[in-house]
Amino acid sequence: MTNTPPPAPPSSSQRVADAPLETNRFPCAQCGADYRFDPKEGSLTCSHCGHSQQVSEKPEHSSTLRELDFKAALSQDLPEAEMEVTRVTSCPNCAAQVEFSNETHALECPFCATPVVADTGESRHIKPKGVVPFDLEERAAHKAMNDWLGKLWFAPNGLQDYARKGRAMEGIYVPFWTYDADSQSRYSGARGTIYYVSETVTVDGKQQTRQVAKTRWTPVSGRVKRFFDDVLVLASKSLPKRYTDALEPWDLSALAPYQPQFLAGFRAEAYAVELEEGFHEARAHMDRVIERDVRFDIGGDRQRISNIDTDLSDITFKHVLLPVWLAAYKYRGKSYRFVVNGQSGRVQGERPYSSWKIAGAVVLGLALLAVAAYFGSQS
Repeated sequence: MTNTPPPAPPSSSQRVADAPLETNRFPCAQCGADYRFDPKEGSLTCSHCGHSQQVSEKPEHSSTLRELDFKAALSQDLPEAEMEVTRVTSCPNCAAQVEFSNETHALECPFCATPVVADTGESRHIKPKGVVPFDLEERAAHKAMNDWLGKLWFAPNGLQDYARKGRAMEGIYVPFWTYDADSQSRYSGARGTIYYVSETVTVDGKQQTRQVAKTRWTPVSGRVKRFFDDVLVLASKSLPKRYTDALEPWDLSALAPYQPQFLAGFRAEAYAVELEEGFHEARAHMDRVIERDVRFDIGGDRQRISNIDTDLSDITFKHVLLPVWLAAYKYRGKSYRFVVNGQSGRVQGERPYSSWKIAGAVVLGLALLAVAAYFGSQS
């Protein structure tokens, strides 16, 4: 579906719509060609005539985005304005959530090119609350990826050829949840204080005195408090989590209220990790931080924790979209994906190994050992 820039936006998440190459389309006011969001200028720029149109200014702080009540969402009691109804089907290959318009019944998954056929049902989804617009242009993202690929040892020569050809990358807005919560924790444990005692031992018939470390344990209990702000959890299952997690840190102060114009010329994925499932991961992160706080509060040289009892209150959340540049490389029939943080340029990805290069390195290493052994025996 095509949209004009200022009027009411289409389906808020704009996740994978009709056009197989460009999901979010906005016609130029002068020539009718497609606008594309320009990360460098922060505006919509026409790909044909160069006409530009300003997107409203980003807020200085993400605190302008209103958090939503977690318990209300779980009980399906969010305001209707925070929801949307879409036709979404899960990709059978990579589990990406592919959205269809009413007129579209089949298209390719943008993450793995697998044909996806729409089902007949509709889904209610929580709308995106905020978006971090792309700061990095495709050219800069490609350079960051090439620099990263150039540092890979034992990579096939074809990988370097792929980097030099400068093949197009795809800009994708990836869904995340953020969680806020107040925590109060009661704990019990013990504080360990190291002290030293002198011990006399016999070595080679001679008596020697040495200092031996001992630990004195003292029972302790107490309370710690912490406010958790924007605990970030990936809500996609189509990209390797270990790589998208490694794209952190994200500067969430750059979050802007969601506007579909930021997505012009880019794709955006629907969330596949539900709100409650994402909170389990956020809670595990909170528990690790609370344990660290407890150890600090116990003090001493060593700590033992017997029990931590935590109460969470005022739990809120946001659904946000973060920018990622995506590229794929096929080697011996297998696809390898590279992701670039569209805000900072940080690169992560899968990588193939060249068996010939590894074998050559092993042979060279054995040859060097043989030469070293030969000269060692001669001397």
